Amino acid sequence: MTIENATIRIARPTDNLDDLLPFYRDGLGFQVLYEFGGHGDFDGIMLGHPGAPYHLEFTKAHGHTAGRAPTEDNLLVFYLPEPERFDAAVQRMCGAGFDPVGAFNAYWDVKGATFEDPDGYRIVLQNAAWGV
Repeated sequence: MTIENATIRIARPTDNLDDLLPFYRDGLGFQVLYEFGGHGDFDGIMLGHPGAPYHLEFTKAHGHTAGRAPTEDNLLVFYLPEPERFDAAVQRMCGAGFDPVGAFNAYWDVKGATFEDPDGYRIVLQNAAWGV
């Protein structure tokens, strides 16, 4: 048995769920799929698109400090090969008040736009097709 074609949830801690929500919901267009509070010592939010094989989950642990991203090269990369779709995604981010930042690895600046969330983690909107 392999994990090929698995559904994935990318989960990470944060110190402020409220600060992240505008970046991922308003800027990237994710929907709030589920929110929880008092789940043990955790509060959290799951974002994604209904039917998509991935979710992003952000959790806040009571009494614990998550801190900021350890480097500027902690990335989630979204491949948007159609120029119109890429341009619309970049415009949506900018329209929501998030300006591109220079990528740590200049490779991502050639065909992409990098944005930093309030915790210092970065996403890249890449105007290229997925490939190895």
